[in-house]
Amino acid sequence: MHDVAHESRAAADLLEEIARLKQEVAQLKARVCDLDRLAHEDTLVPLANRRGLARALGESIARRRRHGTPAAVLFVDLNGLKCLNDVFGHAGGDAALVHVAERLRAGTRDTDCVARIGGDEFCVLLDHANQAEALETAERLVDDIAGDEFLFDGAPMPLSVAIGLTAVESDDTVETVIARADAAMYRRKYVA
Repeated sequence: MHDVAHESRAAADLLEEIARLKQEVAQLKARVCDLDRLAHEDTLVPLANRRGLARALGESIARRRRHGTPAAVLFVDLNGLKCLNDVFGHAGGDAALVHVAERLRAGTRDTDCVARIGGDEFCVLLDHANQAEALETAERLVDDIAGDEFLFDGAPMPLSVAIGLTAVESDDTVETVIARADAAMYRRKYVA
């Protein structure tokens, strides 16, 4: 009888340990998901960061190579952030960045990746979009942001963006696409 009771207790202990380990594994998986999210999302605005964009863009380049799926990248620069910071303070500049991020997110599809990749720079990955569709989206976003009346502490804050765009090519890397879109933005901003 003693052996049966001992084996029964050992089995119960083993089941209890398995349940504890399962709970610990679930907690660790949740923590890994949280860390992954933190690693790929911007800390100020509710968007992907440069690393998150790189992951999505890498997947888009792979789809372009494998299936010929079109995609384009918009490089977005918030005009005059330094001036906004000088006039409205850094809280005002941050509010402007958050507002532009929200407008970019609202003006694109749920399947597009919108990311803040630097201080006043954003990128939008338009998956399944050709050059003409990307141009239409860029023009609409420029008009939406410039035409949107944004108030900070009750005072109107003029916002505008410059957007450059490029198509994703099958021989691209993440870096070449972003560099090409960035160069297109500077041409549009300073030559136009």
